[in-house]
Amino acid sequence: MCKKINYSLYLISDRNESLDEFLYKIEQSILGGVKIVQLREKNCSTLEYIEIGKRVKALTDSYNIPLIVNDRIDVALAIDASGIHLGQEDMPLDIARRIMGTEKLIGISTRNIDEATKAEINGADYIGVGAIFETDTKSDARKIHFDDIKKIKSSVDIPVLGIGGINKDNIHIVKMLNLDGICISSGILRDKNPKEAANILVEKFMSL
Repeated sequence: MCKKINYSLYLISDRNESLDEFLYKIEQSILGGVKIVQLREKNCSTLEYIEIGKRVKALTDSYNIPLIVNDRIDVALAIDASGIHLGQEDMPLDIARRIMGTEKLIGISTRNIDEATKAEINGADYIGVGAIFETDTKSDARKIHFDDIKKIKSSVDIPVLGIGGINKDNIHIVKMLNLDGICISSGILRDKNPKEAANILVEKFMSL
């Protein structure tokens, strides 16, 4: 089910500062061209996750930007997020779809054709593929060969997004992969000027 969503520049949160500074960076990223935001919180309580999610959703709603919650379906439902992103070790996608309903977005991380085609069959709206480059945002991410990414892209009809270590200095390498979007974290949020970094990334990606 391929909903009409612009996945071209997909921001994955990486919060290492106060909430107010975090929200400022997200807003600057959106002003720079980010089209969809994923909230990824690994070290907070459920209550704190929900409170952070409410603040982020109020911001993304004000710009009509979809908000995706990483892993936590309970948090996604609690804040009425636009959807959920799952890993291969998270809740099975078909069960997640039954819980989330047909109107919400569900994305899933994949590394091979079998995982990608299964994701499409089970109702994923998009898949993330990577890591394309080495990244310190997710220490357990393993690089995937470009040929494998191309095979995955040709095996499904839903959007395929590249993830892992992409930044304004290496995005030109991604052009050969014919991806539907790129997922960025530190390449925007750790830049001294998130708005400018996002703008450069989206311009380079859209010109490929």
